[in-house]
Amino acid sequence: MARTNPLQFVQQVRSEVSKVVWPTRREVLLTTVMVFIMAALTAVFFALVDLGIRSGLQAVLSIFG
Repeated sequence: MARTNPLQFVQQVRSEVSKVVWPTRREVLLTTVMVFIMAALTAVFFALVDLGIRSGLQAVLSIFG
């Protein structure tokens, strides 16, 4: 594999970066809000699962304990 000279490398990097389509401020905000909503829903789901498992175990242990 041929080594690229540093100047060519920087030019290639700049060329590739110019092809990137950056998200708009609105897209970033919307995506951020959606991530927080999904994180909150996931936290609630696992809290309910934990509560159910804990209640079930307490019921089983109170019968045999």
